[in-house]
Amino acid sequence: MITSPANPKIQYVRALARRRTRHQEKQFIIEGVRLVEEALRADIIPALSFFTEDLVATERGRNLLAELQKRGASPLPVSNAVMRTMSDAQTPQGILAVVPFPQPVPPPTLSLILVVDGIRDPGNLGTLLRTAEAAGVEEVLLAPGTVDLYNPKVVRGAMGAHFRLPIKAQDWAEIASITSGTQVFLADARGDREYDKVDWCAPSTLIVGGEAEGASASGRKLATIRVFIPMQGSTESLNVAVAAAVILFEAARQRRRMSLT
Repeated sequence: MITSPANPKIQYVRALARRRTRHQEKQFIIEGVRLVEEALRADIIPALSFFTEDLVATERGRNLLAELQKRGASPLPVSNAVMRTMSDAQTPQGILAVVPFPQPVPPPTLSLILVVDGIRDPGNLGTLLRTAEAAGVEEVLLAPGTVDLYNPKVVRGAMGAHFRLPIKAQDWAEIASITSGTQVFLADARGDREYDKVDWCAPSTLIVGGEAEGASASGRKLATIRVFIPMQGSTESLNVAVAAAVILFEAARQRRRMSLT
């Protein structure tokens, strides 16, 4: 059992808390039984994995350790104190792993794209990614100024979407190239079209802007239609992840209805 935080493997994991190190190494940290299970389902084998005695106390935990061993991941036992030095969670879940950046491949022809423009809150980005996958988004593009995709809070909030959903950080020229051939909508509380009064069955891109300033000048320039969500009462706007969910599931509803006709 590893009991010292000075162990080189532990120091390496702690270094991955820094964005620069993650991108240099092209590896990031996942925590908890569910995320490690999701990585294995996506055939992503951890480069390093660690567990505490708490994990062995459950059948699910024992099964996960056996699967890691079977895949050649060789999980290492650590003390609770050492796990706490590596973990970003308030209450570590007994297992932590280092995995390579996943590379899900988008379909050759994209029909629903989400562009995340300058969202800095990691919880919001994680929720957006989880929502995008559930609503059938085929690729997510992260515009400049957006929080790091592999921030631990983003990873927790996305609940495994990193392993299944194609996601790329791109500059605006690349975003314009990828989204060409789609109608580009901007979610804007002061938009001129209601979100459910447009045709989401055609190839479409939705841009959602940052929490405070909204979309950037580049995002506004790229969009051809600004859509809004009608609201009652005195509320001026919704949380960006909530607003994106409302709009994306309208797109999913329209597409599902079209597939049934």
